[in-house]
Order: sequence, then structure tokens, then C-alpha cells
Amino acid sequence: MLRNAVRRKRCGVGYATRSLMRLDRLPILVDAETDTHAWGRTRQLSIEYDLTLYDAAYLELAVRRSLPLASHDAALVEAGQKARIEVLGG
Repeated sequence: MLRNAVRRKRCGVGYATRSLMRLDRLPILVDAETDTHAWGRTRQLSIEYDLTLYDAAYLELAVRRSLPLASHDAALVEAGQKARIEVLGG
């Protein structure tokens, strides 16, 4: 996404580099189960809420782990609300 933002002149290369450096310091965990749900529950959520598979994967993870969903994407926020999970942002 940052690459596209730089290409579209929404931000500079320096900003993108600093952002990636900050991300590198975060304790980011990879969910080992996400891929096992991709063609099952994630796909169902994608169809049910008319989401991309990418967005449905975020929703599936939040629902499965009972975690809040953080997004400013209107369709994803609405899907989270319909799925009755806590939504941050919007």
C-alpha cells in the first residue's frame, strides 16, 4: 500500500521508509490458522457481507479470536457491526 501511495504521490519515499521502520518495531504476530479458514469461513464471510477475501480475512480473525476490528473501511466496519463484534474506527 505504501508503494502505491508513493507512486500516486500521496506521500514521499522518506515517509514510507520511516513508516516501515516503525512497523518493524511492533510485535506483529502471524495467525497460523488464517490460511486454514481461507476457503471455508473466510469465503463465506466474503459472500455474506460482500467483502473482498482480504477484508473477510480480517473479519474472520476478529470473530474467531473475539477481538475488536479496527478499520476505516466502510464496508468492513458495517460487516463487523453486523457480525456483532466491537469495531474501532469507522
